[in-house]
Amino acid sequence: MISKTLIVNGMTKTLLVNPEDSLADVLRGQLLLTSVKVGCGTGQCGACNVILDGKLVRTCTLKMKRVEDGAAVTTLEGIGTPEHMHPLQLSWMFHGGAQCGFCTPGFIVSAKCLLDNNPAPTRNDVRDWFQSHRNACRCTGYKPLVDAVMDAAAVMRGEKSVKDIEYKEPVDGRTWGSRRPRPNAVAKVTGTHDFGADTALKMPPDTLHLALAQAKVSHANIKGIDTSEAEAMPGVYRVLTHKDVKGKNRITGLITFPTNKGDGWDRPILNDTKIFQYGDALAIVCADSEAHARAAADKVKFDLELLPEYLNAPDAMAPDAIEIHPGTPNTYFEQKEVKGQETAPFFADANNVVAEGSYYTQRQPHLPIEPDVGYGYMNEEGKLVIHSKSIGLHLHGLMIAPGLGLDFGNDMVMVQCNAGGTFGYKFSPTMEALIGVAVLATGRPCHLRYNYEQQQQYTGKRSPFFTTVRYAADKATGKIKAMEADWIVDHGPYSEFGDLLTLRGAQYIGAGYGIENIRGLGKTVCTNHGWGAAFRGYGAPESEFASEVLIDELAEKLGMDPLELRAVNCYKPGDTNPSGQAPEVFSLPDMIDIMRPKFKAAKEKAAANSTDTVKRGVGVAIGIYGCGLDGPDSAESWAQYNEDGTVTIGVCWGDHGQGADAGALGTAHEALRPLNIAADKIRLVMNDTSKAPVGGPAGGSRSQLVVGNAIRVACETLIEAMKKPGGGFYTYDEMKAEGREVRQYGKWTTPCTSPDENGQGEPFCCYMYGLFMAEVAVDITTGKTAVEKLTMIADIGKVNNRLVTDGQLYGGLAQGIGLALTEDYEDIKKHSTLIGAGLPYIKDVPDDIELIYLENSRKDGPFGASGVGELPLTAPHAAIINAIYQACGARVRHLPARPEKVLAALKK
Repeated sequence: MISKTLIVNGMTKTLLVNPEDSLADVLRGQLLLTSVKVGCGTGQCGACNVILDGKLVRTCTLKMKRVEDGAAVTTLEGIGTPEHMHPLQLSWMFHGGAQCGFCTPGFIVSAKCLLDNNPAPTRNDVRDWFQSHRNACRCTGYKPLVDAVMDAAAVMRGEKSVKDIEYKEPVDGRTWGSRRPRPNAVAKVTGTHDFGADTALKMPPDTLHLALAQAKVSHANIKGIDTSEAEAMPGVYRVLTHKDVKGKNRITGLITFPTNKGDGWDRPILNDTKIFQYGDALAIVCADSEAHARAAADKVKFDLELLPEYLNAPDAMAPDAIEIHPGTPNTYFEQKEVKGQETAPFFADANNVVAEGSYYTQRQPHLPIEPDVGYGYMNEEGKLVIHSKSIGLHLHGLMIAPGLGLDFGNDMVMVQCNAGGTFGYKFSPTMEALIGVAVLATGRPCHLRYNYEQQQQYTGKRSPFFTTVRYAADKATGKIKAMEADWIVDHGPYSEFGDLLTLRGAQYIGAGYGIENIRGLGKTVCTNHGWGAAFRGYGAPESEFASEVLIDELAEKLGMDPLELRAVNCYKPGDTNPSGQAPEVFSLPDMIDIMRPKFKAAKEKAAANSTDTVKRGVGVAIGIYGCGLDGPDSAESWAQYNEDGTVTIGVCWGDHGQGADAGALGTAHEALRPLNIAADKIRLVMNDTSKAPVGGPAGGSRSQLVVGNAIRVACETLIEAMKKPGGGFYTYDEMKAEGREVRQYGKWTTPCTSPDENGQGEPFCCYMYGLFMAEVAVDITTGKTAVEKLTMIADIGKVNNRLVTDGQLYGGLAQGIGLALTEDYEDIKKHSTLIGAGLPYIKDVPDDIELIYLENSRKDGPFGASGVGELPLTAPHAAIINAIYQACGARVRHLPARPEKVLAALKK
C-alpha cells in the first residue's frame, strides 16, 4: 500500500491505496465518487473520464502508482450539482443528451475539458475531440451530444443565455407532444443517478461479491467440477455449483408453441451435465470482494469431454451433427407462411420478371456501455429480492422461480436497477437466477457484475438469419405478384423466444408491400454459439434486409427507379401485410412523395461529388414493425390521488434507457388533464413487482401502446371516481369521507388475434412505418464505406415526447450503421471488446441526420400514439447496402459490409 494525496474537486484527500488499483477504483470505491463509471474497463468507452491536472484521462486503465502525488482531479461532481448545474449539464438535459445516462458523466467531463482548451469549437472540433478521446455512446446517435456542446459553449461565451436553450413549457401546459426533459435527466447529467454497480458500493458490510467460473469451450460433457483450490483462496466464503441449486436448476423459455420440438427447459442456471456455449456458468464464487472472487473463480477446475462445436446453423443442420440437447433435434421449430394462391405459377409466367437473392445478417452484439450487473438479498418478509437490469420483471420472475425452487407470486420480488442501456438483451434473464442461487445458498446479500469480456461472451446476441427471397413482378408495371422465402434462424443453444423470432420472418420479409401470394418456411436451429436474445427490431432487421435489398435488385432487372418501384408496391387501401392484415394507416405513399425530391437531389449531389477513387451513392429502404407481443397483449397500472393533491402512477414500464419515465409521465399527464394537474405533481412508482402491477416486458415497441393504454385507463378510472355528481371533483378528504377508493386500477388488452400455423392473423393493432435514405461514400481502393447523411421519415402515430423519440430515432439509426458496416460477434475472443466488436464511434455516424415525422393518429393507441423503439433499426442498414451498390456496383449480401467484403464484391 502507498499513501497518496490528491486534490479532488478542490478538496485535499490523503488516501492509503493499492498502487495496482486504478484511479477509477479509488475514486469510486474509496471516495464514492460514482459519477466515474467503469464500462469497458479497457479505455475504450470514456465513461470513466476525469480531468487530471488539466488533461482528460481515462481512469479505468490508469494505475495509482502512475498518478502524481498532489495531482488535481476533477470529476463530474466538481463540475456541477443538481442545485448548481453547469451550462453543459443544462444543455445536455435540454437536448436529450442523456438517454440511459451511463456514458453521460464521461461525455460532460470530456466536453468540459474541450471547452477549457477551446471555448469556440466547431461541430467538427467537437466530433474530433470525442473521437480522439474514445467517448462512446450507444443510445443517442451522437448528434444531440454535439448540439448540447455547441449550445453550452455559446452560453459560456455569453452569446446565449440559459433561457435561450431551456425547455419552454407550452402555452396550454401540455406535456404530451412537447420536448420536456425526462424526469431523471437532472440525476443523469449530475452523476447522481445510481446504476447497479454504484448501488453495490453502498450495500451492507456483509455483502458477498460474486464471480463466475465459466466454460472456455463451446461444447462438452461435464465429467467433474473441482472447487477445492478455489475454496482455499483468500476471502472466499463459498463456491457454489449445480448441487447447491434448490430447485429445478433450469430457466424456462416460458413461451413455446405447440410445434416446438423442445420443452423450453433447456437452459441451466449452473451447467450440470453439459456445456452448450462458450461462457456457460458452472460455478459461483462468493467472496468478500470482487477481486478475491474473480481470483478464486480462475482456480475452479473442470473435467470435460470435448464434443463437436457447431458454431453456425449449417454445421448444426448437417446430417452427421449430434443433437446439442439430446432428445431434441437441432432444427427444433418450423414456421410456415401461406398467403393467397400457390406461388409457383407466377414464377413460371413469362410476363413476370423474377429476382432472387440469398442474404445473411450477423450475430449483432448489443454493446451497452454498462456491462450487466445486479444484486439480491432476503427481505424482512423472507422473500428473495433481485435487483437487475431486467426489462421484463414479472416475465423473468416466472422464468427463473421454478429453477430456484420458489413460487414467484409468494416468494420473490423483482426490481429494475437504473439501467445503462440494454437494447433488448435484458428481455432474457442473464444473471438474475445466478444471484438468486447465491442469496438462497448463503443467506447473505450478493452482488454480481460482469466485466466487458463476460458481457460479450455470456449475454445473448441478435440471432443470425440465413434468408433466401424470390419476387415475381409484372414486367410492364413492376407490381409484385408473388414472393417466396426461406429463412434459417441460428438461435444459439437456448430456445427461449426462438420460435417467436422465427415467426417474425413470416411477418416482416416483404413487409411494406401489398403482395397477395406468399409461400415461405422458417426454421429455428440450435447451435453452440452465443444464445439468441431480443435486440432492437427483433426479426425485422434480419427479415427486411433481405426483402429491401432484393427490391433494389428487382428494380434493376425491371429497369425501374428503386424508389418508384416501392411507390408501385407499397401499402395502399385494399392491400394486406404478410400476415394478411390490413394496415391501420397508409403512410408509405405520403412518405415516398416527401422523399422523392430529396432522393433526386441526393443522387445528383452524389454524382457531382464522386471521384476516381471515392464513389458516392444513395439508397432507400422501407421499414415496418408491429407494436406488441403477438395476439392479445395486456398491461396493468394504477393511479392514486394523494392527500397533497398530487397523483402517483404505479406501473412496470421497463426502461432500457429509452425514457420509460418520460413515457409514463407524458401519458399520465395527458390522461389527467381534466384535473388541471401540473406535470411536476405526478409521481412515478415504477419497475418493482412488490409495488406496481404487471406491465409486461419492454419489448416489441409495445410499451407506449400497451402500458400507455393501461396508464390511460387507470387515470380515466380515477377521474371518474373523483367526479362530483353536480360537477367538479372531490378533494382527497371528501373522497375518504365518501368511502371512495383513492387508488384506481387500469388494464388494457390489444384487440388482436394470434397468428395461425400459416403465420396469418391480426397480431398487432398498431404498426410503425418508416422510409430511410442513406448517402454514402465508398473508397474503392480500400473498400471502406462512410455514411455521410441519413434521412428518416417516421410514422409512429402521435408523438408523446419529441425529445425522447428524436433520441430513439438517432440512436437506432446509429446502430443500423453498425449493423450494416462493422458490428459482429462471431470470433469469440476477437469480438469481446467494444472496438473488436465494431461499435460505431462518433466519426462513424454522420452529423447530418434528418428526421421527419408523419403523425397519423392510431385509433387504438393512447391519444393516437403507436410505438417507436424498434422502427429506426428495421431497415437503415438495407438503405446503406443499397447505397453502396448505387455508388460503385458492389452488392454485399453478407453483413457486415466490412471493407474486404466490398472489395470482393467489386471484383465480381
